[in-house]
Amino acid sequence: QVQLVESGGGSVQAGGSLRLSCSASGGTFSSGTMGWFRQAPGKEREFVSVFRWWSGGGVYADNVKGRFTISRDAAKNTVHLQMNSLKPEDTAVYYCAAVDWRLILSRVWNGENYDYWGQGTQVTVSS
Repeated sequence: QVQLVESGGGSVQAGGSLRLSCSASGGTFSSGTMGWFRQAPGKEREFVSVFRWWSGGGVYADNVKGRFTISRDAAKNTVHLQMNSLKPEDTAVYYCAAVDWRLILSRVWNGENYDYWGQGTQVTVSS
């Protein structure tokens, strides 16, 4: 059974940094797609970033572009999200998501295209 486990969340002040990690067990996504979504209180889940290893790397939501960097350690079946210059509006529960195949670019934004989800890790940014 596939499990995704996130780690690295916490509380920081605005301008600070955090690094999230997502480790997959029970399966490998070496040929698939792994990424991150987030959900703030009272808001819908939104796409953050995905790693498309076959096309050069990360895809980012506009509101995190230039501040967040996604990377993958294929040997460890792990994806990381380095978050710099954090803002209070980045406060949310961050979820790792994965699917066994390559997602075309038009599909990465929709959480319904991912089959596996982690339990989430809280990120809180104070002003």
